[in-house]
Amino acid sequence: MTFKEISPKINIKEIKELGKLSEKVLKHKEKRDHELNAIIKGEDDRLLLIIGPCSSDNEEAVLEYARRLAKLQEEVKDKIFIVMRVYTAKPRTNGDGYKGLIHQPDSKGNPSLINGIKAVRELHYKVITETGLTTADEMLYPENLPLIDDLVSYHAIGARSVEDQQHRFVASGIDVPTGMKNPTSGNLNVMFNGIYAAQNAQNFLFNYAEVETEGNPLAHAVLRGGLNEYGKNIPNYHTENILDAIKFYEKMQLKNPFIIIDTNHDNSGKQYLEQIRIVRQILINRLWNEKIKKYVRGFMIESYLEDGRQDEPTVFGKSITDPCLGWERTKELIYEIYKTEV
Repeated sequence: MTFKEISPKINIKEIKELGKLSEKVLKHKEKRDHELNAIIKGEDDRLLLIIGPCSSDNEEAVLEYARRLAKLQEEVKDKIFIVMRVYTAKPRTNGDGYKGLIHQPDSKGNPSLINGIKAVRELHYKVITETGLTTADEMLYPENLPLIDDLVSYHAIGARSVEDQQHRFVASGIDVPTGMKNPTSGNLNVMFNGIYAAQNAQNFLFNYAEVETEGNPLAHAVLRGGLNEYGKNIPNYHTENILDAIKFYEKMQLKNPFIIIDTNHDNSGKQYLEQIRIVRQILINRLWNEKIKKYVRGFMIESYLEDGRQDEPTVFGKSITDPCLGWERTKELIYEIYKTEV
């Protein structure tokens, strides 16, 4: 065995005292969470936007982005509900590269998971308390769920995680919306089996105890494109792809059918400007196809203060992971969505 403990055991109760919401802020969050749940259930017809940086690598830049986004949310709130991406753990295909705030609270420094956990809670806390927005994060490590479950309003299960039984079963115990992406292969059957597992009661070991869950009826599909055996991008936001996904929902009779289109990743080939065109195409499809309008009711968009990406964190508010839309393009795109929705 080569596991070497380099920190004390984490005390979850102590960690949760950091960034604990006041009664007033908690009521505000609960109100927004109720609205979000109603959108997933189809009781509220507003479009859902899960939007923000690919990775939340810099607290100051993320908060500046959040302040701008909160003002925009107020302008469009009658048609669009915004949850901000505050993604703090990043999957790496080969294990190399920046792994997120939880690993590296200082993106220029060394890994420090204990300080990273504190930084993650502080960032979610500040976005919620300083801007009134609620947040989304990726559940890369299921064991970390208890560290942030009181702050995060939307959990994402990524393309590399959706096939994993632990992620599926832990998702079945979450009581907020949980978006499950199709795997990197693009296989929809894998994703929908994951949603089925998440929506149903499960029994398994979690945090050294046997647990039972009730199932998460708010688990839903996120289409993010895929790669074929030759490494070529295969988008799945086109009409026929969406109709195929709808058939899965109808055949499996899953609860609260809801589809989000991830406009970046393998749908865009990580060409961040393509996100604008993809959104426009989906909006057109929603206008002419009632079935698509009924099922496709959200977008996942990667957006930050500055366009593109960089290898080192030198430009303030520019992604150090996947390329993102800059703020001006983001603002114009959200206004366009708002004007198009009828």
